[in-house]
Amino acid sequence: MTEFAKFTPADRFSVAPMIDVTTPTFRAIARLFSKKAMLYTEMIAANAIVHGKEYLIDHDADFINPCTLQLGGSDPKVLADACRIASKFNYSAINLNAGCPSDKVQSGSFGAILMKTPDVITDCLKAMQDASDVPVTVKTRIGVDELDDFAYTLKIVDSVYKTGCRHIILHARKAWLNGLSPKENRTIPPLDYERVFSLKDYFPDLAITINGGIKTIDECKEMLKKVEGVMLGRACMDDPYILASVDNRIYSDGSKILSRDECFEKVVEYAEKYVSEGRKLHHLGNHIINMFNGCKGARRFRNYLSCHMHELGAGPEVLVQAYNKMKEA
Repeated sequence: MTEFAKFTPADRFSVAPMIDVTTPTFRAIARLFSKKAMLYTEMIAANAIVHGKEYLIDHDADFINPCTLQLGGSDPKVLADACRIASKFNYSAINLNAGCPSDKVQSGSFGAILMKTPDVITDCLKAMQDASDVPVTVKTRIGVDELDDFAYTLKIVDSVYKTGCRHIILHARKAWLNGLSPKENRTIPPLDYERVFSLKDYFPDLAITINGGIKTIDECKEMLKKVEGVMLGRACMDDPYILASVDNRIYSDGSKILSRDECFEKVVEYAEKYVSEGRKLHHLGNHIINMFNGCKGARRFRNYLSCHMHELGAGPEVLVQAYNKMKEA
């Protein structure tokens, strides 16, 4: 059994797990910009892993770590088996998804629906801890449907705390399982940061990473005055360049903050290797199409890239041409 999950220095800033976003390709690009940020995989169904789909968690630990594998499931035995399989891929930590409200995870009785049965969260965590040699944590929300008062938030958090886990990731909204789409669940339920902050009074030795609605590094720094960690999701997708200042401004490591142009040079260099290995440029291009958001000519960059990155034989030259189109503006 691993030592009970504790907060690590890498957890000070993390990129949220996002379906169809935090793919291996996205994580590689993110690592070009930040050496220290904790990255997360997409949520991977534990059931898929134990039924032979180990390729879903293939992982270049030497390049990508620190990185957390997020699992979805509600069967303690299956989750434990998935943790054992994952051990050979050398992730930094494993996280249980207890907050995703999509129809797919609800039909599998995991994700946000786990908040309705806190005892199941406890059982799953214990089984995962027993099977894992790295820290095991939970990402959840502050409530679900009508179960949305502070007392119920305490009940959810206590289900994690009683396992010995001392680090939890909290999205500061509740989830509506009926009537709202996953996209709407990211914006319509109101944020309640103060509820998250108040948990420190009840669990003073529990490290909390806060998630939800945080968009800038300045906002991150304000949050870090009250909790131990901060997690950004859509902000990193909408403008991946935000990661370039994380090492300097969040971890205070004294590193140079690269310009957008310098970061783009790194992407082009990586794209050469990426395409040479037989992979398609558009799988990479999808993750950097917003890299110049807010810059003069950004629309030209997006338009050229979206029109040409799917072409047969497209390579890093398409990235360079898109960049040149932007600079012509």
